[in-house]
Amino acid sequence: MKIQTAGKLLILCSLGCVLPAQLIADDMTEARMKRAMSAAPESISRQATIMDSDGTVLREGSNGWTCMPDTMPGDNAPMCNDAVWMKMMHAVMSKAEFETDRIGISYMLQGDIGAGVSNATPYHPDPKNAEDYTEAGPHLMIIVPKEMLKGLTDDPSSGGPYVMWGDTPYAHIMVPVSESE
Repeated sequence: MKIQTAGKLLILCSLGCVLPAQLIADDMTEARMKRAMSAAPESISRQATIMDSDGTVLREGSNGWTCMPDTMPGDNAPMCNDAVWMKMMHAVMSKAEFETDRIGISYMLQGDIGAGVSNATPYHPDPKNAEDYTEAGPHLMIIVPKEMLKGLTDDPSSGGPYVMWGDTPYAHIMVPVSESE
C-alpha cells in the first residue's frame, strides 16, 4: 500500500514539475511570436511564417513573408522579410555572395534601438564601438539591384533614406518611417 502511494506521488510530482515548465515555454513562445509579428503591419504579419532565431518555425504562414522575434539571436529587434530579403539574410549569416535582380522588402517597425550595427559592414567585430555605429527607430529596408543605389547618401543622420552596408553584397536602403526615440 505504501509503495503504491509513493508511486502515485512520484507521478503527480513529475506531472506537476513538467506542466509548469511547459506552460512557461508556451508563454515564451507566444511572446516571441507576438514580438515577431510586431515588426510589420498586421496585414502582413497575420499570415506570415514565424521563425525563431535558431531557424525553428513556430508557425507556418501562407503569404510568403517570414517574421522573426530577433534580427540577430537575442537582440530583441524583430523583423518581417519577403523572400528576397530572406535570401539576403541567409547570405549574410553564411558570409555568402548575394546579388538581386528584383526588389526585396523588410519591415522593422519596432526599430533596432540598443541592437544597432556598423553602417559599413554586418561583420564589424564590435559594432557598438564602431565609428559608424547606427541604430534606427521604426524603418523599412529595401534591397534593390546595386546600380539603383547610385546617388543615395550613406549618412544615417541625413534625416531620410540612406544606404547601409553599401560596399558589400548586402547593400540596402534604410527608410525611416518615424523619428527615433
